[in-house]
Amino acid sequence: MASEEVESVEMEVFAEEEVREMSGLKRGKGYVEVTCGCTSRRYGDSVGRLRVFINGDLEISCECTPGCDEDKLTPPAFEKHSGRENAGRWKNSIWVIVDGEKVPLSKTALLKYYNQASRNSKGVGRPPARAFHRDELVRCNTCNKERRFRLRSKEECRNHHDVSLDPDWSCSDHPYDRISCDDDEERASRKVYRGCAHSPTCTGCTSCVCFGCDFCRFSDCSCQTCIDFTRNART
Repeated sequence: MASEEVESVEMEVFAEEEVREMSGLKRGKGYVEVTCGCTSRRYGDSVGRLRVFINGDLEISCECTPGCDEDKLTPPAFEKHSGRENAGRWKNSIWVIVDGEKVPLSKTALLKYYNQASRNSKGVGRPPARAFHRDELVRCNTCNKERRFRLRSKEECRNHHDVSLDPDWSCSDHPYDRISCDDDEERASRKVYRGCAHSPTCTGCTSCVCFGCDFCRFSDCSCQTCIDFTRNART
């Protein structure tokens, strides 16, 4: 019975005829996932996995090379990461494969929830507003290596927040990645990619640096930063 309920939720995201013949199609609860890509004249095709959520969010996990770990990229960030010339028209430059042919996102039904959310937000054509936090690096107290934390959900923000307050944190305590102090640290050239939607190598801007929101501040935390935020939010 439970499986039937989940299946009904999955089918509500897109009708069968809207995603039929799309390469790599996978249905999940509240989203569909398909193979996508972006072509650069210099670097060729960069392939990834596009997740389309019913709330309008779009996330791409890049698979351009076996060692690439860029995950949950926005479409503009994926477009820039692929080396696409004249970036800025991602709806046309990012494609999916339909019946063996590359088809721009703009010519598929995959953007219908994104477009609906854009129309409902302030100003026509703007993407759905949501808090965004770039990746952060935390240094291990034992080996002195920096480890990456992605902050795309409240849970991930809480884990990073707690870790940043722990002076004794070490690699083996990482909540998601199974790593140890023996594992290699990210290359310096890799660390500059922090997930900003406007520039892959952004060093910090108003779009990717958050100074406090409901995602990254917690009413049950006793640190002064959270106490001040909670107090100010109530006034």
